[in-house]
Amino acid sequence: MLAAVGDDSVHRVEGLPGESWPVGLTLALGRLRALGVTGLRVALPAPGHPLGLSGPPEFNARALEAEEAVVAFGAPYGLVPEVYEAGPDGDVHVEVVWHCLPVREAPPADVPSLGEAERELAEALREATAVLSRLDVAGSGPVAEATVDAYRARAERGREALAPGYPPRAVRVLELAQRVGLLISVAYENGHGGAVSASEMAARGEALRPVERTARRAQVAAYNSVVEERERG
Repeated sequence: MLAAVGDDSVHRVEGLPGESWPVGLTLALGRLRALGVTGLRVALPAPGHPLGLSGPPEFNARALEAEEAVVAFGAPYGLVPEVYEAGPDGDVHVEVVWHCLPVREAPPADVPSLGEAERELAEALREATAVLSRLDVAGSGPVAEATVDAYRARAERGREALAPGYPPRAVRVLELAQRVGLLISVAYENGHGGAVSASEMAARGEALRPVERTARRAQVAAYNSVVEERERG
């Protein structure tokens, strides 16, 4: 669950069958297991790209608004997070409420195999790097270098590791997808660089969008690889 990674938030699940009130995450996972759930898939949808979703439209709409969801394997349920924050700066209390909703039991949309994800990601990275280098998107000089260093430090602090038992290829794919995400963040947030004309800025967007899409597909493939192997088995 991406919303649960690397934070001290309080997590509760509401809408579980047989439960009238929100329950803690540990109890909720046990309840889902009793309902037949044997695994969880991550979904990272974006506008026009229902990545990892299987319907129905009501669930897809809520997942798209949250930009992430968890879809159960073995029983027709899905979880969509909603984040609540309260308190002053430096002492913010965060609570994540996971809404349990019915889902359609069908293959998740547009999730590649690990092999496909690795090949697509390497190819997309080469193509985007060539275009971005030509446009000088990241700029140059100490400001750009400081931005890259700051993003690298943030990526290391927030680096998501896969749990034991994942195949080595899944680890490689996730690490490469995270590096691609770093490149996209720098390109989007470090100003226009040399891309000062409208056509050059449009070319930057055209270069980044498919890479961003490919990186999200690769992340989902890595996170879901254990469940996918179990399903094939």
